[in-house]
Amino acid sequence: MPLRANDDAGQAFPIYITVVGGLLFLALAYFAVGQAAAIRSEAQTAADAAALAAALETRDRLADEWLENLLEPDSWQDIFDGKALVPDGCWRAHELAASNDASVECEPDGLLGYTAVAETNDTVGDTIVPGTEDQKAMESATAVIEARCTFKPLAEDADEDELPSLSCKDGEDWELKPDDLSNLPKPEDLFDVHLTD
Repeated sequence: MPLRANDDAGQAFPIYITVVGGLLFLALAYFAVGQAAAIRSEAQTAADAAALAAALETRDRLADEWLENLLEPDSWQDIFDGKALVPDGCWRAHELAASNDASVECEPDGLLGYTAVAETNDTVGDTIVPGTEDQKAMESATAVIEARCTFKPLAEDADEDELPSLSCKDGEDWELKPDDLSNLPKPEDLFDVHLTD
């Protein structure tokens, strides 16, 4: 009988080795998947940041244009619609992508939007999955600018020194007076910037 017990113990050892080897392989496979997910997340972060940076740059330029034309309300609607001639904000997208260790392609998406496609400089690296050594991640994002305020054009018989009032989202209104321009809306009061789905 004791001899039989030793035979059973000898048969369990190969099974034990097989199970441990399988678990080790699964752990390495999960690690490879985790590395790929991390690189993909980096690419998405870079794309989001790049698209938002370009849109925020344009938002600031539009707000500057509105301030320059504050006493000319006839030009306001074109500014709020994005038709004002302002510099392309893609240079900010490239700058931000570089700081996120990625490269980016950026282009305007309509008058008030930007689409950025970011690719990571880092690769997934060596894993048990063949062909991942040089694999990079690429993701895209689109950011849009929306005017937060509307206004009613002045009546034809309005005083020349009168300015339209701005009615903005969240119930925020701005009564603008040409003789007191100390309290004016900021870029974030005039325009909302966000990522699209």
